[in-house]
Amino acid sequence: MSSYVDEIMALVKAKSPGEPEFHQAVQEVVESLELVLERHPEYRAARIVERMIEPERVVMFRVPWVDDRGQIQVNRGFRIEMNSAIGPYKGGLRFHPSVNLGILKFLAFEQVFKNALTTLPMGGGKGGSDFDPKGKSDMEVMRFCQSFMTELFRHIGPNTDVPAGDIGVGGREIGFLFGQYKRIANEFSGVLTGKGLKWGGSLIRPEATGYGAVYFASEMLATRGETLEGKTCLVSGSGNVAQYTTEKLIELGAKVVTLSDSSGYIYDEEGIDREKLDFVMELKTVRRGRIKEYVEKYPNAVYTPVDPNLDYNPLWNHKAHCAFPSATQNEINGKDAQHLLDNGVYLVAEGANMPTTPDGVNLFIEHKILYGPGKAANAGGVAVSGLEMAQNSMRYSWTREEVDNRLRMIMKKIHEECVEAAERFGTPGNYVNGANIAGFLKVADAMMDQGVV
Repeated sequence: MSSYVDEIMALVKAKSPGEPEFHQAVQEVVESLELVLERHPEYRAARIVERMIEPERVVMFRVPWVDDRGQIQVNRGFRIEMNSAIGPYKGGLRFHPSVNLGILKFLAFEQVFKNALTTLPMGGGKGGSDFDPKGKSDMEVMRFCQSFMTELFRHIGPNTDVPAGDIGVGGREIGFLFGQYKRIANEFSGVLTGKGLKWGGSLIRPEATGYGAVYFASEMLATRGETLEGKTCLVSGSGNVAQYTTEKLIELGAKVVTLSDSSGYIYDEEGIDREKLDFVMELKTVRRGRIKEYVEKYPNAVYTPVDPNLDYNPLWNHKAHCAFPSATQNEINGKDAQHLLDNGVYLVAEGANMPTTPDGVNLFIEHKILYGPGKAANAGGVAVSGLEMAQNSMRYSWTREEVDNRLRMIMKKIHEECVEAAERFGTPGNYVNGANIAGFLKVADAMMDQGVV
């Protein structure tokens, strides 16, 4: 079957040149699917994989807007509608200078499998812009979001495509985007998730990705009769996912010692407690400051700025039991993975999307540590987005306890599906294969039922 993988990868690289992140995402999935395609040649005959890797629709558009100096700026907007076999397209919007077609295709492709794992009826999509909200005023962000939605609104809808937030798109941006959609479409509908609680949002949605990653980690540890209590944890990032990963870890008795942003990272050997986390939340969410300010407030901590000359990230070179990469793609390379293993880490739960390079993934699998890939471990965010969509449809709001309990049960079910699929196809304990196979089977069967579309 390896020749089939080679065929697929040759096709992907020929059709999508210069998109390394997309190539990486496809290769990881297709290598897992060798096990399935050997037993089920009907999927290969129907060219299911070839159809999955081709987006159903790609929308690109210009986004002109006026800054506070009265200068006209022009950014590029995207929406990748990848697969709608099991439900409307669902996936976040990312506003970051690094955004390009290849990165969004990789995220949309991953989203298809992640959404299938949640057990909720959602297809996969992703979008965004190379706009950088960092350093922009609220009025500049509003003008950009309104211009962005003026084009995007014609391609989305509560039964067609339901975007959410991602890097650079938080509550402020979702509010501006939703307001413009409502204004143009003349309807109040659940077309975006991550909305404010007063206008259609769901409790637990901001916390969901981080909480879900911790719940998934708890399920992995339970297979060895362990819990998170007393475990030392490394967390990267300091945005939404990292903040709520840290919050849930503190609640379950673990000790978090690191957080980071694009400028560097802090190491607090004493542990980040509730008071320190509250400071980080206010720093990053309200003041939109830099993580180095943490050491000004808590001088026992150590701040290390990013060194572009290093071929590894020193954040991953500390003694710990667990790691929660929660920043961005490919933040753990092979050297970082070896550092984690050398420092005693035996659980990695990915809060970010594809934060580990193939070299790192191979090391984790080879050493048989508990490794939860992003499409399984961070599916909590989109799961609660699905619950928000359900509440919007019913014009009803569940309590915090109801949503948190549903999230916990969904993460438990995702873990069970990954374990079962990995065992059924001969690789017990391999969560990468388990997640890829379980997600693929659900989408592939729906595509087979619906014909060549």
